[in-house]
Amino acid sequence: MKIKVLGTGCARCHQLEQVTREVIKELGIEATVEEVKDMKKIMEYPILMTPGLVVNEEVVCSGKVPGKAELTQFIVNALAKEGK
Repeated sequence: MKIKVLGTGCARCHQLEQVTREVIKELGIEATVEEVKDMKKIMEYPILMTPGLVVNEEVVCSGKVPGKAELTQFIVNALAKEGK
């Protein structure tokens, strides 16, 4: 699973990355988490506000830091699409 945190490196972006890593660890899954800070690359995704969260190249959230339960659901849904 590939997860990208889109943002310029603000506190909310760091918070989203941290919570994402916690959820991955709690679920016991293998995933890579990449911070995307380059605005040109961020603009390739259909988001209007950062931070953005991309799971397996699908934007699942933007403009906020979701709660842990919501973030867990995003990842579980992506796992289901992978067939795992």
